[in-house]
Amino acid sequence: MLKAALQNRAVEEGFDLCRVCRPGDIPQVPARLGDFLERGRHGQMDWLEARASWRGDPRVLWPEARSVIMLAESYTPEHDPLAVLERPDRAAISVYAQNRDYHDTVKKRLKRLARWLLEEAGRAGHEGAEVKVFVDTAPVAEKPLGEAAGLGWQGKHTNLLSRDLGNWFFIGSVFTTLGLEPDSPETDHCGSCRACLDACPTDAFPAPYQLDARRCISYLTIEHRGPVPVELREKMGNRIYGCDDCLAVCPWNKFAVEAREMKYRAREDLVAPRLADLARLDDAGFRAMFSGSPIKRIGRDRFVRNVLYAVGNSGDAALLPVARDLTGDADPVVAEAAGWAVARLGG
Repeated sequence: MLKAALQNRAVEEGFDLCRVCRPGDIPQVPARLGDFLERGRHGQMDWLEARASWRGDPRVLWPEARSVIMLAESYTPEHDPLAVLERPDRAAISVYAQNRDYHDTVKKRLKRLARWLLEEAGRAGHEGAEVKVFVDTAPVAEKPLGEAAGLGWQGKHTNLLSRDLGNWFFIGSVFTTLGLEPDSPETDHCGSCRACLDACPTDAFPAPYQLDARRCISYLTIEHRGPVPVELREKMGNRIYGCDDCLAVCPWNKFAVEAREMKYRAREDLVAPRLADLARLDDAGFRAMFSGSPIKRIGRDRFVRNVLYAVGNSGDAALLPVARDLTGDADPVVAEAAGWAVARLGG
């Protein structure tokens, strides 16, 4: 009874799917994560290695937890996210980052759902139950847990995708000491399709279901500090924050549902902003433009570095003065990126 009520309440809170698994339902993760780290495919993401034991087994993270409630919320774009790639003087920003930071929005919903769950559990005689909520900011293996709970399966691009939602959805989790009936895990439905693998501009997938983050544009534009390897810059095109290519080409997106949350609808000024305007942002301008956005966390310098790689890839000589102006930037990585862009544009 409690689980059925929970799933109904989750829909009322704005979630599209709600499923349950046990904390110990992902025994494959420690070996897979260990191999990923041993090969160095995590790049500069040292936090993956530092908390590997927690990420590999939720029972280590919170031994008292008996159930994990996994939730999915759609952020399906209204526009074709790949169309901007044909406009080299404009910037391609990943769909999820074109408005408010989803971490804040999803976490508020999770907290409301968790409070409701505790109240309902108390009325059912389960006083003393506890909960913890997570949204992509803690050492939790959310994608494997989502698969174990039946939200979807990890596709060949390693992202979670669903027969009900495609792969445009955020994941959140509620850990609880309550013993809820688990759902059946989802099985793989990728078949022989390799659309996501073939779409990757940087060949970041060494094999199906494997990712080398060091070659992934999402990693390079968001997590990577310092200059991006020269051999990868041209492949980045005009993608300045994240990359949607492998997600956008997935055939399962024909089942994607419209995002209900207005905060996930793209801001008009972030759908295809002019590279020239973004390159001219100083720190104050950057902070003002991206207040409340997930983009804000990478800072102005890393952001402008990315913009300059796109400027260099644009082939647009009209952007040459923009790049030249930044060759003397106070940040040496920005200055180097500007020099690279100038050289690429024939300056």
